[in-house]
Amino acid sequence: MAGALSWNPFTLNSLSTALAAANPSHGRRSPVSLAPLPKFPALRCGWRQLSSPAPFRARALADDGESGKDDCEEPEIAVAVADLPPPPVSEVDGLKKKLMDLLSGTDRGLKASGETKAEIVELITQLEAKNPTPAPTEALPLLDGKWILAYTSFSQLFPLLGSGRLAQLVKVDEICQTIDSENFTVQNSVKFAGPLATTSVTTNAKFEVRSPKRVQIKFEEGIIGTPQLTDDIVLPDKVEFLGQNIDLSPFKGVISSVQDAASSVARTISGQPPLKIPINNTNAQSWLLTTYLDEELRISRGDRGSVFVLIKEGSPLLC
Repeated sequence: MAGALSWNPFTLNSLSTALAAANPSHGRRSPVSLAPLPKFPALRCGWRQLSSPAPFRARALADDGESGKDDCEEPEIAVAVADLPPPPVSEVDGLKKKLMDLLSGTDRGLKASGETKAEIVELITQLEAKNPTPAPTEALPLLDGKWILAYTSFSQLFPLLGSGRLAQLVKVDEICQTIDSENFTVQNSVKFAGPLATTSVTTNAKFEVRSPKRVQIKFEEGIIGTPQLTDDIVLPDKVEFLGQNIDLSPFKGVISSVQDAASSVARTISGQPPLKIPINNTNAQSWLLTTYLDEELRISRGDRGSVFVLIKEGSPLLC
C-alpha cells in the first residue's frame, strides 16, 4: 500500500517523454481555449409591494418587440378601483328607520293620526319579536345613560299640552329618562320652554329587578327646577285662546321694557335652589317591562298598557 501511494518522479518523467514523442505538439504548452458562454440578459426586475389590495387589477403586458426597453423591465400596473356598493341594511335597521320616519313630526305621538299610530304599533311589535337582548335586566350596562322619549301612547303625560290650549305659549322641549344601574336609580325629566323662561319637572325613583325583563319602580321625590329666564323674549304673532285668535302684535312695543325688568331679576331667580317635594305615598309605584333593547333604541311597556319608545342620547336616530 505504501509503495503504491509513494511519489515516483522517474515514472512521471518517462511518461512525459513518451507522450512528447507520440505528439510533438505536446512538447510545449498551449493555452486552453474555452467555447464562449452564451450571454444572458441581466435580471433587473424588482418586486413592488402594494400597500393595500385593490378590488380589481389589470396588468399591462410589455411589447417584446419594443425597442429601447429591456425584456425584463418591470411592466406597468394599472389599478382600477370599483365603487363598492353600500353594505346591506339589516332587517332590524330597516325596521328602526321606518319607525323613525313614522315618528317624525308626530310630537312624540301626540299628533299622530289613528292610521299612523296603527303602523307605529305594528313596527314596534315586529321589533319586539327581534329583540337582541332577551334579558335586559341582566344587561344593565345597556340600560345606563340618558334616553330621549320619541314616542308614547300615554297621552295623560301631558294633560294640558295634549289639549292644545297652551301649545302656543309653552312647549315641551325634551322628555328624557336617565338610568344609573350601579345605584339602581331612575330620573324622569320634562323640560318646558316658554316665551319668558324655561324650567323642568323631575321625579327621582329607585328600581328593583323583578324578572329578566321587568323592574319595579318606586318614586321618592319630585323636583321643580328653578325657572331660567330667557335673554330675549319672543312672543308669537297670534295665540289661540278659547277658540279665538288673539293678535299679540300690539304688545311687542313693551317687550324692550319687559326685557330690562327680566334681566334684573334673572340672576336672583336663577340663584334659588329647585323645589323638592317628597313622595311618601306607598302607592307611588309602577313597573316597567323592557321589550326591546340595543345600543341606541329601547322599547318599554308600562303597567297601564302604555308603550314608550326611547332613543339613547347621541344616537344617529335622533338626527
